[in-house]
Amino acid sequence: MLLRSLCLTSALALTAGHAAAEMNFNRIASFPVVKNMAEGEDTKRETSPEIIAATADGMTLVYTDSPLGVLGRIDIADPTAPKPLGNVALEGEPTSVGVLGELAIVGVNTSESYTQPSGVLQAINIADGSVKASCDLGGQPDSVAIAPDQSFVSVAIENERDEDLGDGRTGQMPAGMLAMVELKDGTLACDTLRMVDMTGLAEVSPEDPEPEYVSINTLGETVVTLQENNHMVVVSKDGEVISHFSAGAVDLEGIDATDERGALIFTESQEGRLREPDAVAWIDDNHFATANEGDMDGGSRGWTIFHKDGTVVYESGTDFERAIIQIGHYPDKRSDSKGVEPESVTFATFNGTPYVFVGAERASVVGVYDVTNPAEPVLKQLLPSGVGPEGYVAIPERNLLVSANEKDLIEDGGARAHVMLFEYQDAPATYPHLTSEGADELIGWGALSGMVADKNGIVWAVNDSFYGFQPSIFKIDTTQTPARIIDVIRVHRQNGSPAQKIDMEGITLDGKGGFYVASEGRTDRVIPHAIYHVSAEGKIKDRKGEIGLPAELMAVEKRFGFEGITKVDDTLWMAVQREWKDDPKNHVKLVAYNLETKEWGAVHYPKAEPATGWVGLSEIVAHGDWVYIVERDNQHDHRAVTKKIYRVPASEMVPAPLGSELPVVTKTLVRDLLPDLTSTGGYVLDKVEGLAILEDGTAFASTDNDGVDDHSGETMFLNIGNIEPAAN
Repeated sequence: MLLRSLCLTSALALTAGHAAAEMNFNRIASFPVVKNMAEGEDTKRETSPEIIAATADGMTLVYTDSPLGVLGRIDIADPTAPKPLGNVALEGEPTSVGVLGELAIVGVNTSESYTQPSGVLQAINIADGSVKASCDLGGQPDSVAIAPDQSFVSVAIENERDEDLGDGRTGQMPAGMLAMVELKDGTLACDTLRMVDMTGLAEVSPEDPEPEYVSINTLGETVVTLQENNHMVVVSKDGEVISHFSAGAVDLEGIDATDERGALIFTESQEGRLREPDAVAWIDDNHFATANEGDMDGGSRGWTIFHKDGTVVYESGTDFERAIIQIGHYPDKRSDSKGVEPESVTFATFNGTPYVFVGAERASVVGVYDVTNPAEPVLKQLLPSGVGPEGYVAIPERNLLVSANEKDLIEDGGARAHVMLFEYQDAPATYPHLTSEGADELIGWGALSGMVADKNGIVWAVNDSFYGFQPSIFKIDTTQTPARIIDVIRVHRQNGSPAQKIDMEGITLDGKGGFYVASEGRTDRVIPHAIYHVSAEGKIKDRKGEIGLPAELMAVEKRFGFEGITKVDDTLWMAVQREWKDDPKNHVKLVAYNLETKEWGAVHYPKAEPATGWVGLSEIVAHGDWVYIVERDNQHDHRAVTKKIYRVPASEMVPAPLGSELPVVTKTLVRDLLPDLTSTGGYVLDKVEGLAILEDGTAFASTDNDGVDDHSGETMFLNIGNIEPAAN
């Protein structure tokens, strides 16, 4: 199906082409928290920055790291270059933190079991790590909040349930409660500890409230989310329940609610979806915002503003998720659960404008909303975060917003956990780089791989096998900022069904309005190594549109096959990602197929020898007298080494017969992409997979976001300027 873009207007202010007079948040730095480990420590252990806070002067960050059992510290005197200050070891699992003067007020879980929960609230000197006070809470703490006037602390005592018992339902004792501790002489006054009973309030398991998150307004009123109970409670500074009410439910329309099909299809609905809010933040003394993550039965994929009397003032519905879909961050594998899963919310006023920041845990996105009118919030930006944003701290005095991103993918060979810093700037927004905003129908996208340039600034891109039930070719208008997906072609068989069992990793024009697509095979999954001829409407003709590999190649094939395709006259050239069985070490084939003679051949390309992991090819593009090759390693963030574009003289691209000794082409470095990949303050994304060169030599490089599966979802679509060699 072809989706035509008829409208380029939208209420969503996501374009990066604003006048410079408009203030925007832009990421300026990313800090991998593994750098806070001391010399000699095992850096392969999991790290996880979760809840984060800042000192009063805004120069130091402190965060909880549950897997390591530490309080992490970061020097942000220069916010563009965060520095490690090391970790403070704790006797238990830190769950939340706030800052009082020179002290970090930390909730520490010391529970031995679900039935015997325990924990302490500690005042820890940020500079030297010494414990100045420790209050026995008699239960397992979760969220901690310090009153704006610094007169007391509220702690959500969750006493969380054992999800392996009773089908994971609530109704497991002991019940949770709210703890309140006064602050005197600049520290905790443990003898003032009092508990607020919350049993009997919620309709869901009233005997077993599980307080999740707390926030305190300037009146000293604490709002508490009972996430699993789908309930909200407002408590006075004296510990009296002022109001309580159900968090309610939302009817969701136009969502993808089905997993395990590898397709973005937003035509389903869920009625009466419980909000089950996680984080909560006061906007003013009468209104607060909730992030409706969900737990047992709910998760409404959005966020809500409530009046403290229980009235719903604003409900985002599916708007937040749909905006995330447009920028390619939708986590398809979470479709049958809670979608983008908003988990975090915070509030701050910058330069007179009140903002709510909503973090989508599974989409790794921070939504920036102007809430000047709480009944009509305006989505101003979507910011790229690290994997799994959990906590935020706003530092308006320094124009800074900070996100703590808890997911550490060390076991999967992915990116490490990061803290990211954003600055409120008089500058255009730098993200997103690519959006489908403005199309007449919602276009979901992700996992972009090969690209090819067309006339008039158009670039075509394919998605890979992550979307195995929805192979697609996207039409991108690069003349707009950000670049826009204005059309999509669904690749299908002659009978109209989606072309399954293909892994599109490269695309080139056929010169007649259609395309040739390179599919990376994988024999163990019955995916053939092949080339497909795709019509302008997306059709692959049976047999006639399929070009299988010859026996000489299949005899030496490995899993890592074609990663790009380009056309030179009547010859298709395909880049093989890594060595096959007959290749010399660190040499890979550039395979040729003549469309007229049906003859196959190849040359050898000398790739870099990796110090860690592997290095392979991910794209091939013919332009002028050169053939351009993208060479990359599989390393992320500060560990990345090879993300480069080379060129090979077209005159050397003379294929030898398969099975013979292949000529080795010479390569010249054109561009090291590492500076480009960190140009927007993020860590290096490993998969540079797309390269397209317009007629005038302007080149675009793009990254593959793996369908937002164990990935931040960030896609970089970079204009890297004119790539042609300078004239002598």
